[in-house]
Amino acid sequence: MTLMLLDSASLWYRAYYGMPDTLQAPDGTPVNAIRGYLDMTARLVSIYKPNRLVACLDGDWRPMWRVELFPEYKANRLEEDGDEEEEPDTLTPQIPILLDLLDLFGIPVVGVDDFEADDVMATYAEIEKGPIRIVTGDRDLFQMVDDKRDIKVVYLAKGISQHDLVDLKYVSEKYQIPGERYALFAMFRGDPSDGLPGVRGIGEKGAALIANNFANVDDALAGAHANHEALTPALAKKIIAGSDYLKIAPTVVQVARNVPLPKTDLSMPQSPADLSAIYQFKERYGLGASVDRLISALGW
Repeated sequence: MTLMLLDSASLWYRAYYGMPDTLQAPDGTPVNAIRGYLDMTARLVSIYKPNRLVACLDGDWRPMWRVELFPEYKANRLEEDGDEEEEPDTLTPQIPILLDLLDLFGIPVVGVDDFEADDVMATYAEIEKGPIRIVTGDRDLFQMVDDKRDIKVVYLAKGISQHDLVDLKYVSEKYQIPGERYALFAMFRGDPSDGLPGVRGIGEKGAALIANNFANVDDALAGAHANHEALTPALAKKIIAGSDYLKIAPTVVQVARNVPLPKTDLSMPQSPADLSAIYQFKERYGLGASVDRLISALGW
């Protein structure tokens, strides 16, 4: 009973930049992100054969409860006037069309106000039975990997055809840390893409050393104050100097696992008696074989 969680924005951005912008509907509307999203979803469903599926969205890409703790959170993605960084002009009109099509297919779409898609996926992973496959191009969800509960990340950084299936061994080998301590490692290392600096002066090697010797932030701080043998004086000094950041880092960096999710049937959509509405949509927007591939992958 595999549950597949789709990081929808991650997929449609990847599709938008990976598919030619010459793909257009008969009326000239760009559809490259839509077609790429459908193609990727069809491929993933065919590979992992989930019994449950949900497309997850940002209710808020920059939640205030994170910003209040750390004002610089994702501030690197803001325009100079403080507004949200705009999506590409030819991507924006595709998103409502895609969401309408997912609705026609009966694929549940879930976003919750004041939470990011990562939080939505993490909460589903926390409360639903495994196996669970989290599809994303974002490393943040590595913190959810759990071999006992069979929670893995389908990591799309290299694309669908060369994607990685991330388990604890993958995390451990890639970062040279205990696989279950990715969040701790990320707190110290930081994440420039989210505007998170980490602890000043501590890079990947220092963060890995800390994650190998301490289970959490409090342990690392205690070790630094106690001149723990694993820490050089310089590294201990940096940890102590970062105390203020480390007070808020766990809440900002760790995904929320308690999002108030709506009651939603996550079962794979069943074939409608009549596919004409989907076929009409396909013709209207020139979606060609991409719609057919998803129909086939769903076994309709």
